[in-house]
Amino acid sequence: MNIRANARTVAVLGPTNTGKTHYAIERMLAHRTGVIGLPLRLLAREVYDRILALRGPDCVALVTGEERIVPDRTQYWVCTVEAMPIEIGADFVAVDEIQLCADPDRGHVFTDRLLHARGLHETLFMGSDTMRSAIAALVPGVQFQRRERLSQLTYSGSRKISRMPPRSAIVGFSVENVYAIAELIRRQKGGCAVVMGALSPRTRNAQVALYQNGDVDFLVATDAIGMGLNLDIKHVAFSATHKFDGHRMRPLNPDELAQIAGRAGRYQTSGSFGVTGEARPLADEVISAIENHEFLPVRKLQWRNGRLEFGTIARLIASLEHQTQNEWLTRARDADDLTALKTLVAQPETLDRLTSPRDVRLLWDVCRIPDFRGISAAEHAGLLARVFEFLQGSGRIAPDWLARNIQRIDRTDGDIDALSRRLAYIRTWTYITQRKGWVDDEKHWRAASRAVEDRLSDALHDRLTQRFVDRRTSVLMRRLKQKESLVADVNDKGEVTVEGELIGRLEGFRFRQDKTDSPDEAKTLRQASISALVPLFHLRADKFYNAPDTEFDFTEQGGLMWGDTAVGKLVKGDDPMRPQITAFVDDEAGHDVAEKVRRRLQHFMDRKIAALFEPLLNMSRDETLSGLARGVAFQLVEAMGVIPREQIAQDIKALDQDARGMLRKHGVRFGQYTVFLPLLLKPAPTRLRLVLKSLAEGLDEFPESPPAGLVTIPHLSEIPSAHYSMSGYRPAGARAIRIDMLERLADLLRGCDSRAGFEATPDMLSITGTTLEQFADMMQGLGYAAEKGERPKVKAEPVPSPVDSAADTAGVPAEEDTTASAPADSAAADADSSDAPAAADADTPAPEPKGAEKPEDQIELFYTFTWAPRPRRDARPARKPQQADARGDQRKGQGQKPKTGKPKGKKPENKPRDYSAGPRKSDRIDPDNPFAAALMGLKTKS
Repeated sequence: MNIRANARTVAVLGPTNTGKTHYAIERMLAHRTGVIGLPLRLLAREVYDRILALRGPDCVALVTGEERIVPDRTQYWVCTVEAMPIEIGADFVAVDEIQLCADPDRGHVFTDRLLHARGLHETLFMGSDTMRSAIAALVPGVQFQRRERLSQLTYSGSRKISRMPPRSAIVGFSVENVYAIAELIRRQKGGCAVVMGALSPRTRNAQVALYQNGDVDFLVATDAIGMGLNLDIKHVAFSATHKFDGHRMRPLNPDELAQIAGRAGRYQTSGSFGVTGEARPLADEVISAIENHEFLPVRKLQWRNGRLEFGTIARLIASLEHQTQNEWLTRARDADDLTALKTLVAQPETLDRLTSPRDVRLLWDVCRIPDFRGISAAEHAGLLARVFEFLQGSGRIAPDWLARNIQRIDRTDGDIDALSRRLAYIRTWTYITQRKGWVDDEKHWRAASRAVEDRLSDALHDRLTQRFVDRRTSVLMRRLKQKESLVADVNDKGEVTVEGELIGRLEGFRFRQDKTDSPDEAKTLRQASISALVPLFHLRADKFYNAPDTEFDFTEQGGLMWGDTAVGKLVKGDDPMRPQITAFVDDEAGHDVAEKVRRRLQHFMDRKIAALFEPLLNMSRDETLSGLARGVAFQLVEAMGVIPREQIAQDIKALDQDARGMLRKHGVRFGQYTVFLPLLLKPAPTRLRLVLKSLAEGLDEFPESPPAGLVTIPHLSEIPSAHYSMSGYRPAGARAIRIDMLERLADLLRGCDSRAGFEATPDMLSITGTTLEQFADMMQGLGYAAEKGERPKVKAEPVPSPVDSAADTAGVPAEEDTTASAPADSAAADADSSDAPAAADADTPAPEPKGAEKPEDQIELFYTFTWAPRPRRDARPARKPQQADARGDQRKGQGQKPKTGKPKGKKPENKPRDYSAGPRKSDRIDPDNPFAAALMGLKTKS
């Protein structure tokens, strides 16, 4: 190269962020023509775009191994160092990152440019100050410019990735390490961009755009970011301080760490660096060297002879292996191109083709095709041999062979690794099509290979974004960072969207965000979205407060529902009839929303209790009740309207007629087995009673109310008898019978001869809704003996149904004093025939179908029932018989049966035996009888 006498050579040296590359661009544009060589095609593309924006596309060329954009009137060439056209005689030449002269793999190329690349008017070498001595020794007349860093760089120690500040870059030295870190950041921070040297410029630019425009706040990269990429990075964290250099694992030198760490802090903004993950903290001397930019100078530059001889293959290899005597230079180890050359010439079929220096030069050009695929040397050599065969034979690569290889790669399916492999493969074919004269219709094939690379690049960017960026979270985080007001909306399905991004569902006043892969990711999403939900909570609370009671309900386990959504639960209060409310409201909604929800639910429950327990509450507020009547009323209120008679037998016995009448005005019925308010046996009050009683008693699991309409239900031994009483049923054998139906049954039994024995009537079976066998078991549970028998079946004559007559007399009181063998008070006086459900009749055994006469000797089963209060011997625990009081009251507890007998201390009267349903009545008139006054008057007259 002819160099003018007035041409100047300048070495602009200094740490990162000194503006060296920016200065070189300014100097090049000050000249008519210029060439700038850059270490990476990614950086070359970045500089090309900058110059393109300043001077337009007609005068700027981009030349890399895989890309060639050369307009007709090119003035400025932006290239990778290997692709620099140093023979064109440009006015200006610049080489960036000149310290790479010491790199074991590519150093010989940079050293060649240092020794031979010159501009006609100006030459710039930009890089680290460690190159000062070498440049001074190898470049005569060079001038030096020392540039200081524009911002301060400080060490911040070790940090977990979860505590990494925004606008950070985490550096890894393997693809696996980069992907693992990126996955972790996605879960913890919402996502990151990924930058690696193997990415195509299109993919890399798309990933960098995610970071630069704020979609994500984190960047995960290899050491490729150390080569001049200008990014808005505030902190650089090393996940490792060792790397595999292609031959061995080795620690990074302080100057290499500084080159990467220097990406933190741009222009006048200070930056920091540190370590993360499993990387050990940096040594003090390394930290000091990086912060003060003081490193050992480079003593040896990698060199390979540039004066190659192509006479024979042996002379070519000898020239490539030529040694140097310069003390600053050391022969580089065999590069990939030399290794491929030796592999090919070892093959006889290739060696036989080398018949002229032209063939040797052609083979050397073919061997310089980079192994982008990273496959074995033998496989790569096989591809090169095939290309050499085409070029030596016809002078062009066969179009159909080229098309098949490109078409095989042109697929955008698969994961990140598959797409990355295809991108590496297409780079090989892109490089081949860029070589002048190797293919027919160069324009077509360059465009075809470039189109495939673009499609693969876009697909890889999409896969990287899908895997390592939670767009939903990143968008929300960016809006929050920009302090914009986020707009939230919820549809009729409860789906919540913020700025159009679906983030979860609103269940009442609790936000249920979409499932994520980790708690950290969930926390990030919630943090990003909750501020937008606060106004939504207030609007929803207003709607909730104004909703009618018909939209609310309570569950059998004490939950409170708004439609199908749980919004709270009942908790025990000071008064069993007024439970307290716990509202299900997220803390982020605020105290006002939570209190509004709680108050509305309290109003609902208060009104629900007042409506369903109105008779009970009216009785509790009746000031005319006094004395023992008030005490009985208090116990009924405490039991919520249903109390076994044996629990208050003495109090009932002591009530006078007036007191009983006052209680009856409130709907109280004095049954043989239970004292209750019939209105509170309906399904809705029963369901509420179970919940309130369970709350008051502190049960962990509340008993469920029986299905509406059932007269009897199974009696399960594991369920406490108190639960049956709360449900409005009384256990009797294997089943439990509803207490109002039990009282109607007691009225029927009173008319039967319980000592001589009686059989069940259809009316009894109809009331209880049982079969004969079930009825027999139930009667035994009530204290009767059931004797089973057989007899010829006789067709019964039609008789009027007793059910009708029973219904007609259901409202007639029949309370009378009886001995211990029969009921003391009749429930027939209080039974409400309307309370008997139709299901009871449905459960009644079907009558015999009409048809042909049956044989008179056909056998039928029957039971004879007699009053026999003795313990049953069955699968149930034995029940101790107890002596009943004079009115036949049973002891407390399930399954206890009244027992006939004579009172202790009294001799039996010597009178004829009475075989009626109970012992002879005393002369005392039962005050509980509503006709007691009239009877008393008749007795007085007599």
